[in-house]
Amino acid sequence: QVQLVESGGGLVQAGGSLRLSCAASGSVFSINAMRWYRQTPGKQRELVADITSGGSTNYADSVKGRFTISRDNAKNTVYLQMNSLKPEDTAGYLCNADVASYSRIHFNYWGQGTQVTVSS
Repeated sequence: QVQLVESGGGLVQAGGSLRLSCAASGSVFSINAMRWYRQTPGKQRELVADITSGGSTNYADSVKGRFTISRDNAKNTVYLQMNSLKPEDTAGYLCNADVASYSRIHFNYWGQGTQVTVSS
């Protein structure tokens, strides 16, 4: 009933910027936390940033000062603004959210992932 659709990934040069978007659609009643993870082959998936329904944010130490997570509740969308990108930021980026349908029971959903590649 709920789908997370991501966009904004691509290939950029080191020092460049990208803005990722993730929109929840379907039978959405409310959304609590929204998160961005990243996954590199051979490495453990890591939490990059999260944001609560009230707008409180947390970041991995490796991206503090460079990435900004935000949300537009009217559009059920979370964003990740990525500045000063480094080659080590190269990964598949995954959107994750706790979403309630009209049953008001929250479930955890994942997007398909979007690839970010930063060239040196």
